[in-house]
Amino acid sequence: MAITIASAMVMQVSSCQDAQRENPLLQESEVPFGAPDFSKIQTSDYLPAFEAAIQQTRDHIQQIVENQDSATFENTILALEESDRLLDRVSRVFFALTEAEKTPEIGEIEKKVQPMLTDLENEISFNKPLFERIRQVYDREHDTLTGEDQKLLEETYKRFVRKGALLPDDKMERMKEINLRISDLQTQWGDLLSDATNEAVVWVDKKEDLAGLSEADIAQCQKDAESRGGKAPYAIVIVNTTQQAPLASLDNRDLRKKVYEASIHRADGTGKFNTFPLVVEIAKLRAEQAELMGYPNYASYSLENTMAKTPVNVYDFLMNLIKAYVPKADAETKTIENFARKTQGAEFQLQPYDYFYYSAKMKKELLDISEDEVKPYFNVDSVLINGVFYAANRVYGLTFKERKDIPTYHPDMKTFEVIDKDGKTKALFYCDYFRRPTKRGGAWMDGFQKQSRQWNQLPIIFNVCNSAKAPEGQPSLLTWDEVTTMFHEFGHALHGMLSDCQYNSLSGTSVYRDFVEMPSQFNESFASIPEVFDHYARHYKTGEPMPADLKERMLKSINFQPCYALGENLAATCIDLAWHMLASKDIPTADKAIEFETEALRKVGLLNPFIPISPRYYTSYFNHVWGGGYAAGYYSYLWTEVLAVNIADVFAQRGALKPETGQEFRDKILSRGNTGDLMQMFTDFTGMEQPDASSLLKARGL
Repeated sequence: MAITIASAMVMQVSSCQDAQRENPLLQESEVPFGAPDFSKIQTSDYLPAFEAAIQQTRDHIQQIVENQDSATFENTILALEESDRLLDRVSRVFFALTEAEKTPEIGEIEKKVQPMLTDLENEISFNKPLFERIRQVYDREHDTLTGEDQKLLEETYKRFVRKGALLPDDKMERMKEINLRISDLQTQWGDLLSDATNEAVVWVDKKEDLAGLSEADIAQCQKDAESRGGKAPYAIVIVNTTQQAPLASLDNRDLRKKVYEASIHRADGTGKFNTFPLVVEIAKLRAEQAELMGYPNYASYSLENTMAKTPVNVYDFLMNLIKAYVPKADAETKTIENFARKTQGAEFQLQPYDYFYYSAKMKKELLDISEDEVKPYFNVDSVLINGVFYAANRVYGLTFKERKDIPTYHPDMKTFEVIDKDGKTKALFYCDYFRRPTKRGGAWMDGFQKQSRQWNQLPIIFNVCNSAKAPEGQPSLLTWDEVTTMFHEFGHALHGMLSDCQYNSLSGTSVYRDFVEMPSQFNESFASIPEVFDHYARHYKTGEPMPADLKERMLKSINFQPCYALGENLAATCIDLAWHMLASKDIPTADKAIEFETEALRKVGLLNPFIPISPRYYTSYFNHVWGGGYAAGYYSYLWTEVLAVNIADVFAQRGALKPETGQEFRDKILSRGNTGDLMQMFTDFTGMEQPDASSLLKARGL
């Protein structure tokens, strides 16, 4: 039936568009592995493809509801799992572009598509006859089903209940309205933040003002200026986080301050952009959602479906870290400030835009090392092939074959066939590492297709980063942070590529968000393992490995003055929770948002004028929370870091690159998606009943 409906839709759309052309998004792709055929897909294909796929999903839901047979796992749960297969394919291709290649045309289509998808989600979530069939299956068959079948039933039932399927009619209607409005606001947020970040570029007239930057970095500033209209000879582009990489090198303090303030004020209303009206409305609507569901606030509602379970557990976890962090951060700050006063005078007061600069100077003096000294050994291609891929080969037995015959959505992308140790193709992997104006900030993993045995689907996974692409003829060199980011995102990719699950909705990274970051953070550990490091850290000109002395100093520098990194994460996490612990009536107005944010940091002891550490994201550009899926969940990066450190300790004890350990980790965690209890998976691999949080501070050098 699915094939018949799809064919009918294709014919209808084709006749409207072009009698000689079928919409490639609605066809089975002829590209190897079923990958999207970007050589054929046109921007004008997306909207009609969504219309056809949404209608197909509606038809499938209607067939389930109208089925006169008693509800069973097969005719209800499996039928529901099948109902949006075409829509899933279209959505995955389109929303990859809204994040990484968002042209104005794609942006306009997104504005039309998001309400359509929210309408459909509301129709399904609040379809009473559909939910009644799901409930009947849950009541009758839950205890007789086993394994992934039982898990799929549990997750399906729970998803409908948490969406509001048990609400009375009046509350259900209000929930529908809220869902639609939040969808619209998040689209507005994405557009506004992207414009604000692009507009926040700092223009520089004279090369001498860039003193401290390497010649390669200055050349990148010149290239960035040209690509953004050439208002001045040089431009410092603002990226997604608060701190900007040039702040560690720029000698000009006034310019450092200007760059920092451009970053923190990009969207708070001090300039032409202001996201706070969107923030407070989203926060109010989320709080109201929680109240409709019977919870005191959104955090309580959201955290129920995580490993942490409650805000109390999260705050206990965070406050233990803050208690250990504050005295160490105070001592670290005084050390850096005293170092700066040796050259700047006894009255010098360290500011956030000075922190990285003088820390880097101290690192250079004490360890005789700087980013410019090590970057020539971190060529992006070597990090990928000789580092990221090499570690995956040693640990999991994977090999990677570049496929230049597979179309991509941008020329900068590379594509690799992933071959398992048995010689069979396991996945397809795309990487898109360089920044451009059409790409949002940050780094992420997603997929054009998830693994599913039911659908006979191989995973088609991609990583996206925002490193600077060198001018033509020059090597693209990375900072250490960018190196670890590549390993991090590839950890997510492995979670998707090594999935071995029956059902699409349970496979890969479809796990609680305070578990999903664990494989990625664990994979970062391979970046500094000596054998892996020596294999990729090679000079881009000579191919020689990093000299032993430089390597020793570089690895020592990883945890040099580590407090800032922990503090900025703790601060951002507490801002996220503060917003989502409020009842709807207590949400501040847009003009009071900064005041609220400041008070929230003060309450948890993270607003200390003598420790000038900024949150990784201030509210006005906190995309994880207001545009992404991490509302009341940003803590998960720290939470999962604990899990990752515990797992890395197990690998270290058994042999970090030992294939047997990699296979066990793959069997017990990476391959299993959301098919079992996540804490039990952790216990099965580590032997630990509970994670050991003290390991995090040790791993961070604290």
